[in-house]
Amino acid sequence: MRRREFLARSAVALGAGWLSSTNLLATVRTERLATGFRASDTVTLGNTGIKTSRLAMGTGTVGSGHQSHQTALGIKGLSDLLLNGYGHPHVAVALKHVERDKVTVLTKTWARDAVSARADLDRFRRELGTDYLDICLMHCLTEADWTERFKGVMDVLSEAKEKGIIRAHGCSCHSVEALRTAAKSPWVEVDLARINPAGAYMDAGPETVVPILREMKAKGKAVVGMKILGQGELRHRQDEAIKYALSLGLLDAFTIGAESKAEQEDLIHRIAAA
Repeated sequence: MRRREFLARSAVALGAGWLSSTNLLATVRTERLATGFRASDTVTLGNTGIKTSRLAMGTGTVGSGHQSHQTALGIKGLSDLLLNGYGHPHVAVALKHVERDKVTVLTKTWARDAVSARADLDRFRRELGTDYLDICLMHCLTEADWTERFKGVMDVLSEAKEKGIIRAHGCSCHSVEALRTAAKSPWVEVDLARINPAGAYMDAGPETVVPILREMKAKGKAVVGMKILGQGELRHRQDEAIKYALSLGLLDAFTIGAESKAEQEDLIHRIAAA
């Protein structure tokens, strides 16, 4: 597959990013019917109406302190890696080369109060050089009562959606209790869920998580998979892990963090082979 066919819509995220052209949609849909899954398949994220590609380029692999394996590549290195799919300041450089309406921007906030949430939304847009964000998630939720405890943040994101500052909101969870709450909350439109066949770095084992994701899917929530390769633990079982993610029938899209163009191209081919 040519690298310009990598993604059929695009997103850039603190934890995941999609970059690509939209003039391949008819070709991609035809290939999808004929040969199965493609990294460049156009998918719709739940009931949000937001269209993107099946595979996201994760930009937050083993990240902390505003750094990750991807940001360690440097501004030019990471922006080139993102643009390889088409053809934070790292993402801002890549965005300068792509029309904004052909890009879906997904990011996450650690905010736990309204003031911090508003500040993050302003900072994200300023740093990325964009007027709006497509998706903003509350990140790393662990509390079963997070919808009550952090309602202030939820209200800020709801207001931002009404004003057109974001198009959709949701969360990423780091405990099964928080995940169960997310499944039941009508506020959650997009969930970034940890899922792989080994249960590595997940909220619980697949036998527990999968039914919760099925509940989310049934309610029209977008489910985006992460930790598909278990933060590297499944690097020698990549084909198995990718086939598992695709076979669930629950993930609208998923993110995997490539650290080089070679890894990126390898993932594209593995998805096509799966």
